[in-house]
Amino acid sequence: MRSLLFLTLFSVSLFAQKPHLLLLKTYKDQNITGWVMSEKLDGIRAYWSGKELLFRSGRVIHAPKWFTKNYPPFPIDGELWTKRADFENISSIVRDEIPNEKAWKQIKHYIFEVPNAKGGLLERLKKVEPYEGKIIKLIPQIPIKNKKHLQTFLKEIEHKKGEGVVVRDPNAPYIAKRTSKALKVKSFLDKECKIIGYNRGHGKLKDMMGSLTCQMDNNVTFKIGSGFSLEERKNPPAIGSVVTFKYKEMTKYGKPRFPVFLRVRIRK
Repeated sequence: MRSLLFLTLFSVSLFAQKPHLLLLKTYKDQNITGWVMSEKLDGIRAYWSGKELLFRSGRVIHAPKWFTKNYPPFPIDGELWTKRADFENISSIVRDEIPNEKAWKQIKHYIFEVPNAKGGLLERLKKVEPYEGKIIKLIPQIPIKNKKHLQTFLKEIEHKKGEGVVVRDPNAPYIAKRTSKALKVKSFLDKECKIIGYNRGHGKLKDMMGSLTCQMDNNVTFKIGSGFSLEERKNPPAIGSVVTFKYKEMTKYGKPRFPVFLRVRIRK
């Protein structure tokens, strides 16, 4: 009984209630007249509940006390970030249950939303202005002139090794779910690899293929878990097949980030 109580208390200390957050859909040449754009930061999503800092899952982020000392008494949502192409470093810092005080000094919290606040996006973000400082930063929201303006901005961000762009309808109220009023804009690269194994799926994908283990020409192996139709999960490509996948960039370990299955290569 005592051990059960300990596990229960331990679980409560690690997890809070999972926050209901705004999530992005994908830009597919929609009408974005009157919208705003901002850089999509390649960091760790962090939600401040008004009392504690949480991952999207509801798991507590163990930030140093000084980091959240001057946070607002209301929820804010954003990205824990240092600089572009630094995801592995950011992740190692913020996921540590015993915070490294020195390492955390690299981290800033870049805010893009004030959940549950009234008004449009820019009005909601104004609530954060009094709390801006060394730690809390507002992500600039740039009015979009036209689609060419967006593509130019995207190329500039990607040239600087940024992840991509977010476009949003500034007049939309806060929406705590995936919404067409907020879209991610990215460009991807593609590459080929050979299938060397299958990995069973979980939940809705139980008894189906969950992901493929693939090997590139340089012998680096990785998994592809998205981009498949239901039929492809039931009848995945054969072991030894060469497939094409898209990805954002390579990690410092030489593995593709965000790999997505495209198709089986047809041999000519």
